[in-house]
Amino acid sequence: MINSNSKAFVFVAFVLLNLAGCSEDAISNTGLDTVNETDNLANPENPENPENPLDPTTLTDSSLIALFEPSGLIRIEEGSAGLDVGLSSGDRFGRDHDTAGDINGDGVIDRVVGARSDDDGGTDTGAVYILLMNADGTVNTAQKISALEGNFYEELNPGDFFGYGVAGIGDYDGDTIPDIAVSTPAANNPAIYIIHLNETGTVKSIVKNAGIVGQGLSAVGDLNRDGKIDLAAASPQASNGGQINILFFDESSEVIQNDTVTIGEGLGGFGSGLNSEDSFGGRESALLGDIDNDGSYELAVGAFTSDDGQGAVWILSLDEETLQVVDKQKIAPGLAGFDELIPMSTNANGTNGGHFGHALVAAGDLNGDGVPDLITSANQYDDGVVYIIYLNTDKTVKTFTRINSTEGGFDLTLDSSERFGRSLSVDNSDREDGKLILNVGGGAGDTGAVYALEFQSCNYTLQEDTMFWSGGETLFTNWDHNSQTVTGPLSFEQCALTAVANDSTKITTKADDGRCIVKDDTAALSFSTEGSSAYIRSCPN
Repeated sequence: MINSNSKAFVFVAFVLLNLAGCSEDAISNTGLDTVNETDNLANPENPENPENPLDPTTLTDSSLIALFEPSGLIRIEEGSAGLDVGLSSGDRFGRDHDTAGDINGDGVIDRVVGARSDDDGGTDTGAVYILLMNADGTVNTAQKISALEGNFYEELNPGDFFGYGVAGIGDYDGDTIPDIAVSTPAANNPAIYIIHLNETGTVKSIVKNAGIVGQGLSAVGDLNRDGKIDLAAASPQASNGGQINILFFDESSEVIQNDTVTIGEGLGGFGSGLNSEDSFGGRESALLGDIDNDGSYELAVGAFTSDDGQGAVWILSLDEETLQVVDKQKIAPGLAGFDELIPMSTNANGTNGGHFGHALVAAGDLNGDGVPDLITSANQYDDGVVYIIYLNTDKTVKTFTRINSTEGGFDLTLDSSERFGRSLSVDNSDREDGKLILNVGGGAGDTGAVYALEFQSCNYTLQEDTMFWSGGETLFTNWDHNSQTVTGPLSFEQCALTAVANDSTKITTKADDGRCIVKDDTAALSFSTEGSSAYIRSCPN
């Protein structure tokens, strides 16, 4: 069994989480466009008519689906949400981050955040912040670890970019206090540091694993079943298009060199498929689990500059014992079901394209179909886009939704140079209370920031397989009954987002054609002759 790691907790946003009984048709995918539609009110003999409603109180719920919906936003940046550490412009706070476990023992999950361009000890030497959190999502105390602070006694040099990659790794030294891994990818001092922490967030001890490039660093679970969380270190500038190294550590927190698994063009069973400009390895990897139930683990790896900068994600199937690649699937704009167009404009930093696959985090099964899903980003697409990707068993895309400045329900205000989505992590510390947090890095044009996107669980109750909501006020529709056509079909997941946006409790969907009709509370149930499904949405107070 693979032990869950801090970046592989199950997360659900605006979509199905669990609970049996929902038909496959009710959650199938189609497109993503928004549209308009009207009821058929012309024929009083037609069962799809508001003059023949049903009383929903007499019905038995045949299916209950739990969806997580936007409930709040906390932007953690200098002078906001309790963070007061003296960040300077260009520090790149939030370049990477992860949940780090309960470091100070107060029952609240804490976070580690990298600031790779901090200037303690010289320009771009880098720093890491341990954020000891409050239960309300604000920062209680922040402990800086750098060349000058936090009892970091190893030498750091200008240009090391300490904190370029960070990962929560659990308790490595057996003192019950969670520890962290931090990378310095600079050519003159590439290293992975295992930092054993005190409960105050200061450094207890350090093990430097020198000579390892980590331009991205991700905890990927206990792949070798030795009780320790393993790491994937990205080297996207390596020859032949980039590579990742899967690292295993001994009881002394030192890399077991002979056990390292390297994956890239012609390496680790990958075979061919990469180009020299792909940046395979990206900035993060994400262990998804066994997508197709064949005994192989699936690992998602970014390649954010492939295809002239549009970017890509590779889903790799790893042999359970050798961790060699036995199968692979490339997901990119216009490929493998990812029906998205990412522009090819030149970015402010001189790069091209939207950089799809820049950040990755495992999401668990988001739509109740038994298949693990993925959250990724295109941080150079406009001011940044986060994608919720729902996968099929063949590792292609079933459907997807977006979170950005105009979509997703968070009313984000983003600067043009924000690069929202440059890093991702999931905090499920409140999951038992029906809450989840997706942490998203941004603020690249200033000191840096981490957006904590808060979600709460709401229920969607299927009334009958062949009913629809009639009458009332139509708040959104893509169905034209007169022409029997849909303009811009929506999947169930996408229709649910529309209901959230309209604060609606009543939606009608149909899997076969992607119709989505959102009504106000005055709508009533009617029998459907067209195979529609009616849901009631309810959320906690």
